[in-house]
Amino acid sequence: MPATAERLKDIASFAGVRSNDLVGYGLVVGLDGSGDQTMQAPFTGQSMTNMLNQLGVTIPAGTNMQLRNVAAVMVTAKLPAFAQPGQQVDVVVSSIGNARSLRGGTLLMTPLKGADGNVYALAQGNLLINGISAEAQGSSAVVNHQAAGRISAGATIERSVELDLGRDNGLLTLQLDEADFTTALRVVERVNESFGFKVANAINAGVIQLQGPRDPNNRVAFMAQVENIEVNPGQSTARVVLNSRTGSIVLTGNVTLREAAVAHGNLAVTIRSQPLVSQPAPFSQGETVTANAADIDIIEEEASLLAVEGTQLMDVVQALNSLGATPADLMAILQALKASGSLRADLEII
Repeated sequence: MPATAERLKDIASFAGVRSNDLVGYGLVVGLDGSGDQTMQAPFTGQSMTNMLNQLGVTIPAGTNMQLRNVAAVMVTAKLPAFAQPGQQVDVVVSSIGNARSLRGGTLLMTPLKGADGNVYALAQGNLLINGISAEAQGSSAVVNHQAAGRISAGATIERSVELDLGRDNGLLTLQLDEADFTTALRVVERVNESFGFKVANAINAGVIQLQGPRDPNNRVAFMAQVENIEVNPGQSTARVVLNSRTGSIVLTGNVTLREAAVAHGNLAVTIRSQPLVSQPAPFSQGETVTANAADIDIIEEEASLLAVEGTQLMDVVQALNSLGATPADLMAILQALKASGSLRADLEII
């Protein structure tokens, strides 16, 4: 296979093999006076009262508990594919009240529910907080965020998610990470070639159906063989990604420009594409090679941005950066080039 070949497991995944998000509401106790102020966060006191009632402690009606060492939190986790009861996963604990810090706190037993409302895990344990703070004589210093923390292996799985991977008829679905007709065709060809008979059919540009064994053990071996098959993906669409806050630009693929002229402020960049021809010596059996060399002139005055067809976009970007163009300048020019149809790429602004 060519050096650019990639394993199927790197560009595709089997349908159904995925993680599931879990969320729960709980209480963190044991804080050193940095918990919720119950007057501003009444739900913390209500939660504490309900929990104590469940433990057999009766709180008189109308009692206003001025708690400073308790904080209401949201707990999130991911339930991995094929996870079984008894296994443990990490959880993230985040304050939802006005607690200043969760440092030194302990999360009480919190049920974690899935999108269907069922409880899939129980979380409990001591929090690890990366932040730190110090106060003295009215002054304070804070390093990193202290209103959220993490508990390693803090949730125990109580229920698994059933996955139907070809259990009845052996049919499996392979989903490409990036839909592409060329890649789908090559995947089908390589899979069928690897097994020596037809087991793969392309449903569309992003979905491929596989006929796997019905025996579970053989089906696992089949899936392992499929995900390690090497395929040469089709060339992806050229894309320009611009970070509007930092001005960073990332180009993927061969991004070029059609002929266009853009005027923007007092920035003037003229780019000329000079064709170069390399002629081999007589009787050398070589080939004539053509290339383009960009001749860039930069003038900081009222003028236009001229880009002839075939010019590389990076030449324009580098010229604008050399003039100290702001991120807003770059974004405006690229948007104008895309709107005019000159930019031969997808433009994504983040």
